[in-house]
Amino acid sequence: MSVANKQWFGLPLHLLWGYIAIAVFMTGDGFELAFLSHYIKELGFSPAQASFAFTLYGLAAALSAWVSGVVAEIITPQKTMFIGFVLWCVFHVLFLTFGLGHANYALILLFYGIRGFAYPLFLYSFIVVIIHNVKSENASSALGWYWAVYSIGIGVAGSYIPSFTIPLVGELGTLWMALFFCLAGGVIAMISLRNVHTPTHMHNLTTKEKLNELSRAITLLYTNRSIMYSSMVRIINTLSLFGFAVIMPLMFVDELGFSTSEWLQVWAVFFFTTIFSNIFWGIVAEKMGWMRVVRWFGCIGMALSSLAFYYVPQHFGHNFAMALLPAISLGIFVAAFVPMAAVFPALEPLHKGAAISVYNLSAGLSNFLAPAIAVVLLPFFSTIGVVIAYTALYIIAFFLCHFIRVEQPGFESSSDKTDKAVARAS
Repeated sequence: MSVANKQWFGLPLHLLWGYIAIAVFMTGDGFELAFLSHYIKELGFSPAQASFAFTLYGLAAALSAWVSGVVAEIITPQKTMFIGFVLWCVFHVLFLTFGLGHANYALILLFYGIRGFAYPLFLYSFIVVIIHNVKSENASSALGWYWAVYSIGIGVAGSYIPSFTIPLVGELGTLWMALFFCLAGGVIAMISLRNVHTPTHMHNLTTKEKLNELSRAITLLYTNRSIMYSSMVRIINTLSLFGFAVIMPLMFVDELGFSTSEWLQVWAVFFFTTIFSNIFWGIVAEKMGWMRVVRWFGCIGMALSSLAFYYVPQHFGHNFAMALLPAISLGIFVAAFVPMAAVFPALEPLHKGAAISVYNLSAGLSNFLAPAIAVVLLPFFSTIGVVIAYTALYIIAFFLCHFIRVEQPGFESSSDKTDKAVARAS
């Protein structure tokens, strides 16, 4: 077995330091996730204004996510990751200095929005590295590890560390600490991935051909119906993740009496759970079937868990132990969507970069739409209205999964096995 094929429970060992780079970088990027909306509100802005900052951030992230897959194939994932990490560091400094530092809402929107364009270039380009360095039949488990280290960074370390540093150095000081982690993650990636195989077939394309390939990341949505349905399901996948990060600090801290540190620890438990559930569902999906896992455990599990994340704390009040239960449930079932990252390139094997770009666009749109839904519904229906909207969309995703037709490498469905059994019997 070659070095490139060595795995440990589905983790491709030759890409180990790339996974570590993602975890470290996303730790810095995740510092703000669970408290920034509350901090912006404390600076004198309304909850709707705080949510709008996240909405704009998500829109920039969606645009960046859309181009990242194809750009990574055109100029190499390593160069794309380098551009993303440099942009992140520069505009993070500007965001803290001139935006939050001066409580200037216009500059908050400007610099935070531009910074939102940076992290998907770094984060999602690594998916291209994985797809081109791991066998198709092992893609689900390799991507499960990808989302596991993502969770370790943005959720666990990114939530737990601020829960201890905020009482010591405050919110703004904690955000300055994030810069160190993103610098470290970027450097690790640049060093560890410099000799990793990456696609070269697009390097010699003309500018027109490169633009055509980039546009394919949109045209696939209407030329391949399964891609379109898959995109919708992927958008719905993380609505609660990104939406709850915006609306739940307001409910837990302002309404139920949790401290910011307690809320951050609840949120960290959610992400801590996803470390194991991402790996678990990635491996299970290779045996049970990608879409079966997504449909029955992802869609239904997230619909029920989203409701529980609201109603359990409302019923038990300021009860830290009980608040952890729906957080754990949410962490288990949000990871059941992990196989979707393998579904997209399998649906378009000749245009994997464009397919990954559609996947990334969908992930970015989820980042955008989750707070956008909150902005629209909060003034009229409060937190419960947003939660019900997310729940309804998970039910819609359940039905959309029925229309996605994908052949899973190395997997036989029950109908395939029945057909073979009938053939042998005849």
